[in-house]
Order: sequence, then structure tokens, then C-alpha cells
Amino acid sequence: MNFFEHRQSLGERADEETERLATLVIGAAIEVHTRLSAGLPESCYQKAMEHELTLRGIPFVPQATVPVSYKGVLVGEGFCDLLVGDRLVVELKSVDRLADIHRAQVIAYLSALNLRLGLLINFNVPSLKSVLKRVVNDPRPPSC
Repeated sequence: MNFFEHRQSLGERADEETERLATLVIGAAIEVHTRLSAGLPESCYQKAMEHELTLRGIPFVPQATVPVSYKGVLVGEGFCDLLVGDRLVVELKSVDRLADIHRAQVIAYLSALNLRLGLLINFNVPSLKSVLKRVVNDPRPPSC
């Protein structure tokens, strides 16, 4: 069983187009991190990612509105850093360490947008590969 088959068996895979976009975004993030390195404000990485995605022809919406509903009533809105191809949430951070709340934020956006996959990318690290996180929204109820 290869890596992707293993992920699919665990329910960690999204549809083929979303996975393709995730791969392209990861490549763009690696390029941005290689050129800018760590230590800059998140806004610098946001603008650099927007530019890199544009250069690569990857469709995205910056600071995409995420409507927040409670029992069918719109109670507010959030903003995800990048919504790629109307199917992939990308949250960018420049922090010492990712925390559970960062993952929870991505899951909340995925749930509100009814999407399956998000990427959580922390640029404030020596190696981007070690902290790039896939976040999967699993609508199935937890098993006991």
C-alpha cells in the first residue's frame, strides 16, 4: 500500500482536484519560504504567497469571507488567509510553535465552508516541511 492509498484508507484524503491544488500550494509555500526564510511578519508571507500563486496560475481568493452560522442564523464572519480553487482552505502563520487553536481555526473554517481539506503553514521555522500540516474535516461522528 502506498502513501496515498494509506491516507485514503484512513479517510485523510480529499477529492483528486483538491489534492492536486494542495500539492501546488505546498510547492508555492516551499518556494516562498526558501526565498524569504523565517522571522518575518505573517503579512509578508501572505503577500508573497498571493504573488507566488498568481505567478503559478493557481486560482485563489485572499482573505476569503467565512460565514459563521448558529442554528441557521448568521452570527458573524471570519476570514481565511487563502481560499484556493473554492475548495482548499490555507491558513498562514508566523509563530514560534503551532498550537491546537490554529488547527481548530482551520477546522472551523472547513466546517463553515463545508470543505474537506485545509493546509496550516507556519513560516517561522528553519524547515517548512516539518511543520506544514494537512487538516482534514471529517463530518463523520466520532466512534466510541
